[in-house]
Amino acid sequence: MVAKVLDATEMRLGTFILLDGVAHQVKKMDVSKTGKHGHAKVRYEATNIMSGKKKVAVVPGHDKFEVPMIDKRAAQVLSVADDTATLMDSESFENFELPIPETVEGVTEGGSVEYWDVEGDKLIRKAM
Repeated sequence: MVAKVLDATEMRLGTFILLDGVAHQVKKMDVSKTGKHGHAKVRYEATNIMSGKKKVAVVPGHDKFEVPMIDKRAAQVLSVADDTATLMDSESFENFELPIPETVEGVTEGGSVEYWDVEGDKLIRKAM
């Protein structure tokens, strides 16, 4: 479910948008002024929050982007095996496994983590 829709000129650094059905975070953005007969253009660089891949594009300023619903939750770490953690949600007590990203350090058994549920995809964001 999408939280809202915004124009390309309304994007700001750090905004989360859906590109091809996948959540991305805007890292850089430039807006060109309108010309005598033209429209404003927006050049943006966005990073996929799941894989870290960068996407660069130029779009008209009136193009619409969907903002994904991001549910930030806490979970307890039940076990850690290689680069996968078994977690239990602190509210619903649901058990599930998630890969531990290379950027997150300090995930240990018995500890807790913050994870995000982005449009049905879950990822560990930080150890607490």
